Amino acid sequence: MTWPHQRPHAVVALALPGVVAFDLATAAQVFGFRDEAAHYSFTVCGLRPGPVPTSTGFAIDAAAGLDALATADTVIVPGFYPPVEPDAVVREALRSAHERGARLVSVCLGAFALAAAGLLDGRRATTHWREADEFRRRYPSVWLDPDVLFVDGGSILTGAGQSGSVDFYIHVVRSDFGAGVADAVARRMVVATHRSGDHAQDPRRDARDDDHLARTLEWAIQRMHQPLSLTRLARHAGMPTRTFSRHFRERTRMTPMRWLSAQRELEAQRLLETTDLPVDLIAERCGLGTPGNLRLHMSRALGTTPTEYRRTHRRIPDGPAA
Repeated sequence: MTWPHQRPHAVVALALPGVVAFDLATAAQVFGFRDEAAHYSFTVCGLRPGPVPTSTGFAIDAAAGLDALATADTVIVPGFYPPVEPDAVVREALRSAHERGARLVSVCLGAFALAAAGLLDGRRATTHWREADEFRRRYPSVWLDPDVLFVDGGSILTGAGQSGSVDFYIHVVRSDFGAGVADAVARRMVVATHRSGDHAQDPRRDARDDDHLARTLEWAIQRMHQPLSLTRLARHAGMPTRTFSRHFRERTRMTPMRWLSAQRELEAQRLLETTDLPVDLIAERCGLGTPGNLRLHMSRALGTTPTEYRRTHRRIPDGPAA
């Protein structure tokens, strides 16, 4: 979803009693940090202005009450514990925000609030894996997938929370302002530039295999312009091809070649946004080979052409092609 950029996009985080401080703080760091002032405004609201208890023994101060949701472009509902059903006035405010076109984003147990408001009925959604059984018991009409980091449903997005909230928020930034802005936020926060929503949230992985995979992912990103086969990736990770493919799918919920294709598409977006390079050179640098292949990938992934994408997302003055 791309928003008009004439003014900062108004993000309002709804802090419910027992708000998970980590979920709220990461939202503030992504959307409220001074570097993003040209892109986003950020406000924390509660049921009413004033102190809101967190799940970890201290309170935060909400600058606004529920009326702030009436002017939000995006409403974020961080996790809250215990996830009791919110007051009727909260549920109504969330429904009203959705009806007038605001994007709703829940993180961790914040999905309980959206579900209580009836906004997730019939939708695919996620929440923290530890509360999946309770969520299913309360809201059987929601298609819950607790094995992913986040689900992007367009106007309503749900994320798994905790450290995964950072990946989720960066995905939102990428949707709003493109890969270049998202990449800058990720570098500032010292996190990976892209983990897909289908990345598994289950923490029970073999740490040694995970470390090998992490090194191989970084190695591949640095060599996207080169031919990279499954055999070459597995060799770098020090695993047999079948073992590598299995561990890769368990970690990323993608095949190695699909992941590599997604990384090449992201790099093409970044280069289109931030450089004067001609399309044929961008296709070569990101490993997609030809302008025709780049156009095909962008059409499938984004429904647009490289030229149109550059016109919409370009972040440097027009100048001569390099």
